[in-house]
Amino acid sequence: MLLEYADKVWHPRRIQDVEKIEKVQKKATKMIIGKKNVSYEFRLLRLKLPTLVYRRICGDMIDTYIFIMG
Repeated sequence: MLLEYADKVWHPRRIQDVEKIEKVQKKATKMIIGKKNVSYEFRLLRLKLPTLVYRRICGDMIDTYIFIMG
């Protein structure tokens, strides 16, 4: 997924940086669902997508496991 490209090199820590990236997914889900008055959480559920923050946390845990287990 393009929003996760090079996430090992650049991993946003500031809330406003995370929100800017998440805003891209919010807009994309609006275009896919086609209804602007539906909540972001509902769109994610309907499309079976996690938030990008959640995906980033999962990726960090996987990377940590791979690093430790070699």
